[in-house]
Amino acid sequence: MDMKKGLWLVLFTAIISGFSIFLNSYVVKSFDSSVFTFAKNVVVALLLFTIILAIGQWKKIKELTKKQWLQLSAIGLIGGSIPFLLFFKGLQMTTGTTGAFIHKTLFIFIAVLALLFLKEKLSKGFLIGAVLLLIGNYLFIRPQFTFSTGHILIGIAVVFWAVENVLAKHVVKEVSGSIVGFGRMFFGSLFILIFLFATSKAGIILSMTGIQYLWILITGVLLLLYVITYYNGLQYVKVSTAAAVLTIGSPITTLLTFFFQGKGFTVYEIAGSFCIVLGVVAIIWWAKLASLLTQNVKE
Repeated sequence: MDMKKGLWLVLFTAIISGFSIFLNSYVVKSFDSSVFTFAKNVVVALLLFTIILAIGQWKKIKELTKKQWLQLSAIGLIGGSIPFLLFFKGLQMTTGTTGAFIHKTLFIFIAVLALLFLKEKLSKGFLIGAVLLLIGNYLFIRPQFTFSTGHILIGIAVVFWAVENVLAKHVVKEVSGSIVGFGRMFFGSLFILIFLFATSKAGIILSMTGIQYLWILITGVLLLLYVITYYNGLQYVKVSTAAAVLTIGSPITTLLTFFFQGKGFTVYEIAGSFCIVLGVVAIIWWAKLASLLTQNVKE
């Protein structure tokens, strides 16, 4: 039952991701990317803190040990701040599709780190699904393999996010997913704020228009749903499985583009979407089968 709950939560995260990527791709154009990221993080941190108080988890926050606070701050640093700054800087320095493809290999890095540090076994189903996901994303994005400093920065950002996911999976064994998500957004906001002051961009925060603040709130709510569902889902499923399921967000974004822009699908996008969905289905089916076999053995 816990496995099923976790998979549903992460699947919902993937759907939210598809909507968020579609919306953010337009909204971010009217912002400084680092200010936009900071503002969204603050909104999510405040809303998450309110939710934590509302559901009576304040006592759990007070009971956090010094080690757990350090872990949460590390998650904020390596997941909620540094990789975002590197990723957006990398995107500014390069054009083309290679960067997007590098980002979509995140689940591979997570799977390798989870194997090494969490001892998560990579099943035959996961490996088959991973190959389908890579093929699907390649067809979907059709990257031009030209590398630059920008691509290196994006690659480093992906490694940071992979480390954060593995660390978060370790921490949610003892700390609730909502509190881990709060730590990521709260400490991530603090570290980005330091960066904004260091680069003389902090003043932009208070000089935005009403429309910009409204967009920050809307995209912040989507990010809130993403954080709540993902980190709580991570409590019940392997981090490698969760990361793989998130890749289904790309076809969802394409569907939204089709409906709202009238942009047709290419043969490559159709084939890529099919492979991605098939890969995710293979990974989920194998994960559920493994869970059922484990339960039967225990019984």
